[in-house]
Amino acid sequence: MNTKEISKEEFRRLVLTGIPDTLPELKPYEPEVNHAPKRKEILTETEKELALKNALRYFPARHHAVLASEFADELARYGRIYMYRFRPDYKIYARPIDDYPCRSKQAAAIMLMLSNNLDDAVAQHPRELITYGGNGAVFQNWAQYLLTMKYLATMTDEQTLVMYSGHPMGLFPSHKDAPRVVVTNGMVIPNYSSKDHWEKFNALGVSQYGQMTAGSYMYIGPQGIVHGTTITVLNAKRKQRAIHPSSKGVLFVSSGLGGMSGAQPKAGNVAGVVSVIAEINPKAVAVRHSQGWVDEVFTDLDTLLPRIRKAVDANEVVSIAYQGNVVDLWERLAAEKMYVDLGSDQTSLHNPWAGGYYPAGIAFEEANRLMAEEPDRFQEEVRKSLRRQAAAINALTGQGMYFFDYGNAFLLEASRAGADVMKADGTFRYPSYVQDIMGPLFFDYGFGPFRWVCTSGNPKDLAVSDRIAAEVLESILRTAPADIQSQLEDNLHWIREAQKNNLVVGSQARILYLDSAGRIEVAGALNEAIRRGEISAPIVLGRDHHDVSGTDSPFRETSNIYDGSSFTADMAVQNVIGDSFRGATWVSIHNGGGVGWGEVINGGFGLVIDGTDEADNRLKSMLLWDVNNGLARRSWARNRGAMDAIQREMARTPGLVVTLPNIADENLIKATLKHE
Repeated sequence: MNTKEISKEEFRRLVLTGIPDTLPELKPYEPEVNHAPKRKEILTETEKELALKNALRYFPARHHAVLASEFADELARYGRIYMYRFRPDYKIYARPIDDYPCRSKQAAAIMLMLSNNLDDAVAQHPRELITYGGNGAVFQNWAQYLLTMKYLATMTDEQTLVMYSGHPMGLFPSHKDAPRVVVTNGMVIPNYSSKDHWEKFNALGVSQYGQMTAGSYMYIGPQGIVHGTTITVLNAKRKQRAIHPSSKGVLFVSSGLGGMSGAQPKAGNVAGVVSVIAEINPKAVAVRHSQGWVDEVFTDLDTLLPRIRKAVDANEVVSIAYQGNVVDLWERLAAEKMYVDLGSDQTSLHNPWAGGYYPAGIAFEEANRLMAEEPDRFQEEVRKSLRRQAAAINALTGQGMYFFDYGNAFLLEASRAGADVMKADGTFRYPSYVQDIMGPLFFDYGFGPFRWVCTSGNPKDLAVSDRIAAEVLESILRTAPADIQSQLEDNLHWIREAQKNNLVVGSQARILYLDSAGRIEVAGALNEAIRRGEISAPIVLGRDHHDVSGTDSPFRETSNIYDGSSFTADMAVQNVIGDSFRGATWVSIHNGGGVGWGEVINGGFGLVIDGTDEADNRLKSMLLWDVNNGLARRSWARNRGAMDAIQREMARTPGLVVTLPNIADENLIKATLKHE
């Protein structure tokens, strides 16, 4: 990697410089880095001119002659203008908060968080500023990074930085209780939200796909999804073993070892199964293997299948990567009639035409060429592969496998490809994991992916925070109602085992599924520990957008909403607005994330706690709203768990008054319509 360590003083000087007045040297291409694939050519000649004008506006006119041809070359080579020349020479990672130049500690915490998203050890395509999911970007180009860092370093607690899809629009006067940063990503007019619209707007440099935690500076490496994946696999295992008891190991088959999907093998180990995960990109396999997130790697199915049989027969807990195409794996398993307990898919099918899914029978590099140079052929090959994959999965479910969609748009894109994945009533033949597991067991009770980051960068602070969180959970569990005891017990086991499971990649972070009361109690205890000096520096609180309230996504987060409102987005929009005036340090709202551009609206927040009374007030107000907004909506949709949970919260919280549904008699409805 062509990056270097520099002194703290030099780092601060470079951050404060922003976009340099003198052009830096050109950067050499780094073949050892995992680069984004070339994007397809989509701009007209006139639009290419516009893309160049848009890129050059970051720089004084005296540099335009040099940069115009350089940026035109990038656009032709990569389909985007990344401005590689302006990537800093220093190593980007989550430095201790005191290393960042700042007039606002809150802004320094945001610099730390966005730096973590671009760490070579964390980001999927770090040179293209993409954190995960194939196109989940922090910024569109390196000029935006440099300018944003300078703004954050020089702003005060009386200003707010406004971010338009990676572009820092500027600093605006506000006040200390306002968010320091407000982020929007991909917020286009609804009729202009197709995949090709994203390709076009991104190539023009006017919009970006922020995924969920990529563009909101809240990604904490694959740990961020490990916990949710562990919960999902663990409960799927329980469901399957209740139907098919066995003394053998549980076999879980899926695909993807990228920024989010890479959590699967670690989650499989924590859940106690044999996991086999296919991944076509050898660099992604190498990263996860080197990090210890996958135990064994196979490139040949003839040697892989005997290893699977041995592991299952011995009831081993092991994670295995198959470096190859997932379609080949599924078809081989089906052909040999191997019993698979659990199946899923985490290819980035929200992004099927731009590197999220690779067709079978075509070499990886050739597929990348087709993607850019013969997009129509590439798309047809993807559709063929999806039909083949679905057919193999159908054969295995016929033998008893429990298959669940992991919300990556597998069933959605497979249905669009003409695969056999639909029931007679027009619904998918397989449930999403939210419909079967995460929704009814967790989201409907207010449990979601709460997280925190120790800004000192000191592992000792993280260990203290783990102990504090475990103590809080133990206390809550003693008096918890029966319907949430299992959720609390699973989470208590998770936090007790967190250090042993070696989950940290990048920042010193932790994730823990908690409800409103749990989040407030843990956050309050952490704030008190900072006040006492037991934790040495501020902590950033946040969550995945994949939560109770943060995301409206009919094929994932809100797929267990059955009152007809799953395609509406009031909840996510209300959530970010409510967070913004209840104490959040920064807020974000995105088009796309998880299922894909145009398929979901999602938002998130960051909240810095520093041991002060003001931090106590903010966390209590904001975290209460951030969870219970979604509980109220889920209750109104007549989800029984949510109805119970919101009534429990109203009894606990003065001033909370939520409209509750009355339940119509099913027989009355049917008889009335039949009579009419």
